[in-house]
Amino acid sequence: MHLKRQETTTKLPIPRKGTKYVARALSHLNNSVPVVIAVRDMLKMARTTADVKKMIHQKLLKINGRNVRDHRESIKLFNLFEADKHYILSLLPTGKFSLEHAKEKDSRLCKVINKTLVKNNSIQLNFHDGSNILSKTPISVGDSLYLDLSSKIKKHLPLEKGKEVMIIKGKYLGLKGKVESLENNKITIKINDRSTTISKQQVVAI
Repeated sequence: MHLKRQETTTKLPIPRKGTKYVARALSHLNNSVPVVIAVRDMLKMARTTADVKKMIHQKLLKINGRNVRDHRESIKLFNLFEADKHYILSLLPTGKFSLEHAKEKDSRLCKVINKTLVKNNSIQLNFHDGSNILSKTPISVGDSLYLDLSSKIKKHLPLEKGKEVMIIKGKYLGLKGKVESLENNKITIKINDRSTTISKQQVVAI
């Protein structure tokens, strides 16, 4: 399935003019990059969709340590993507997606967006990229976690005063700042030399 180029999210670093249709991500349409666009248009490792499909068949592409099976699979924000090297999907200050070289090849950043009580009184942590884990560690909604490739917690980053955050929604998309204060669902961040107050849902502790 394809999507009209003019209907794609402005976060995709592709020209607004060109072929009428582009690949449609299988999930998280406005918050991910389809594998084919990552490989062909961002990394310039392939010329055609057929080239990308061949790389998939040869098991050369992975997302979070798992082999890619479809050229439209979604690489979500902060996911690990393995091609010739290890990359992480991030945001530029321009608000565009960017594949940056991963400093750590075996962990990914996840924001806790919800917690659910499941059977046996276990707590399920639900993340921004659609994944989830069971955890007995006291973690709050809004916090970030670094998970290894088997989804075990490596590091906990509470959303609190003094923490560095990236803005992932709204007017300041892609910018980073430091938390000055938190109150209810609002967070005040210092970006460069100015302070702004936005919703906690718009940031990720990094």
